[in-house]
Amino acid sequence: MLATIFIDLDHLFANIIYDSNRCSLGYHPLHTIWAAIIYSTLLIMPSWKLRAVGLGSLWHLITDLIDCLMINN
Repeated sequence: MLATIFIDLDHLFANIIYDSNRCSLGYHPLHTIWAAIIYSTLLIMPSWKLRAVGLGSLWHLITDLIDCLMINN
């Protein structure tokens, strides 16, 4: 599950790599709803390793969502 931090590598393709006021959800390719759907489908795979990647990636998106909610307040 720790390896799912690598989904943040898509931040390197942004025009400004880090912006403290930007919500990464929907902005970066691996932080979209389509990516979340793929991560969700990994939860039903027979391999526990794929399920762990899916769970870790969804957890990553949830923590990014919390960050986005804190930015907007």
